[in-house]
Amino acid sequence: MTRPSVGAVVLSMGTRPVEFPLAMESLLAQRGVDLEVVVVGNGWEPTGVPDGVRTVHLAENVGIPEGRNVGAAAVGGDVILFYDDDAYLPTDDVVARLVDVLDRDPRVAAVQPRPVDPAGRPSPKRWVPRPGGGGALRPGVVTWVWEGTFAVRREVFDGVGGWPGHFFYGHEGIDLMWKVWDAGYVGWYAPDIVMHHPATSPTRHAVYYRMNARNRVWVARRNLPWPLVVPYLAVWTALTVARLRSPRRLAPWFEGFREGLGPGAGERRPMSWRTVWRLTRAGRPPVV
Repeated sequence: MTRPSVGAVVLSMGTRPVEFPLAMESLLAQRGVDLEVVVVGNGWEPTGVPDGVRTVHLAENVGIPEGRNVGAAAVGGDVILFYDDDAYLPTDDVVARLVDVLDRDPRVAAVQPRPVDPAGRPSPKRWVPRPGGGGALRPGVVTWVWEGTFAVRREVFDGVGGWPGHFFYGHEGIDLMWKVWDAGYVGWYAPDIVMHHPATSPTRHAVYYRMNARNRVWVARRNLPWPLVVPYLAVWTALTVARLRSPRRLAPWFEGFREGLGPGAGERRPMSWRTVWRLTRAGRPPVV
């Protein structure tokens, strides 16, 4: 019996000397699949990489989505596993179980495990790919995935054009998964498959608020039918103002929003109204 072939993409800036070796150790211990691993050094020449692992050196930090695109192009496999360099797989069958989810249902193009902080800190809501982050233990169809660690069918990933590389950081998972849904597939959340990841705050990145807003505008301009663009952005602007409140945080957010209205969004491929309806039935109408 032929084993599933999986290409694992690990993006790293070389800033996690403790976490990175553990991440690689648990990844290479996976059984039940033919695993090919590539480490993409994002502005870093990869060192201390285990034998048998390929590396790609990017002289400059090209951002998360483009770095992952580079890795996907450099590795084989019918399934691509995107894997954070500070993740950890607590059992040796995590990858095989993710692939099994894809094998059981041809509708499912991407599957996300349940991240758990190894130190017991509360899980961020953004880890659960549902509005409001509810239902952390409930499996089912989802309209986006947490980008840190998940598996996706290669033919679907390549078919929709991969990650929006120019996003650099923020909302690239929504852009990718909306295209996956528009291609006729769905995402799946598998909370019974557990992986470990430290609970960190996205606001630790200095560019968070600006790119969060810019990319939110780009996601809408690239993917939504024109009648939905303004309602989508209006809803998210109102939510952001209510959540952030602080002028110190809102100033860079509105700077990014204005930037998103200018050139740079990239190719516009609006989803069909059928996809709008499917997303709505799945619990995530594309105006919220």
